[in-house]
Amino acid sequence: MTAWARRLTTTRWRWAAVTLAVVVGLAAGGYALYSRARPYLHGSNCEVRTTLGKMPLDLEQAANAATIAAVAYRKELPERAAVIAYATAIQESHIRNLPDGDRDSVGMFQQRPSQGWGTPDKLRDPVQSTSKFFDALVKVKDYLDRDLHDAAQRVQRSADGRAYAQHEPDGKLLARAFTGREAAAVRCWFSPDKRTSPRRPEAIREMRRAFGSRLQVDTAAQRTVGGANGQASAAGRDFEAIRVSGARTGWAVASWAVTHAQVYGLTEVRYAGRHWTVDEGHDGWTEDAKAPSGKVIIR
Repeated sequence: MTAWARRLTTTRWRWAAVTLAVVVGLAAGGYALYSRARPYLHGSNCEVRTTLGKMPLDLEQAANAATIAAVAYRKELPERAAVIAYATAIQESHIRNLPDGDRDSVGMFQQRPSQGWGTPDKLRDPVQSTSKFFDALVKVKDYLDRDLHDAAQRVQRSADGRAYAQHEPDGKLLARAFTGREAAAVRCWFSPDKRTSPRRPEAIREMRRAFGSRLQVDTAAQRTVGGANGQASAAGRDFEAIRVSGARTGWAVASWAVTHAQVYGLTEVRYAGRHWTVDEGHDGWTEDAKAPSGKVIIR
């Protein structure tokens, strides 16, 4: 091989190496950008995943589902009551807070003011409509031992109560997740343009309205738990610590916070060794050794 040929070969190898380095660099940069954008490529949504399967929900459906579990907690009802409520809400409204419906029906459970359920404004309030549903359900004799469609129909008095039965599997799945039977079973995500200004005090008030006054904010913890950078929080108000009596309550509260994060501008929830953040919402709950078990931390 001549000297000229050797120089040409060497030059070609150098250009190949440079080209390869550029390609690798672009690929790495592209992957980094994709990784940061990945949660937002999925739009806004939630997913419930338990040992019974998984179920997609939009943000409204998930928030309403969390409210049903919260009201069941406040009324100290068994999981079966929540299953009946979920199956009923799926059939009546797809777990949406509908402004109207058949004749004068409104809300998640399509309750009718003309049948004595209450005013339209109250029935459009998920907390109040759920509370009214449960108040009627517990009056059904032996409702826990009845077939789901039978118990639901005795509350709803609909045209065909048999329709509720088809939603029992989904009702069981939702109850396992939102009542806290299974940990870290609910994840939600939404893009930056869907974020809202922080309204954490309002979120806590609404949470306690749903769960009841037994749910206590731990003001002492606000003075001791570190902030986002491990420093003491300014004036002790950069987060809320909700005391919980057990794991099921804790995960019910944590799920409520995640499903209401978009509405109230919440950015972070920590509980029982797990961590959810608005920036990585699509990834769900990640490991966090510092996340406490006796409190749900909300920012």
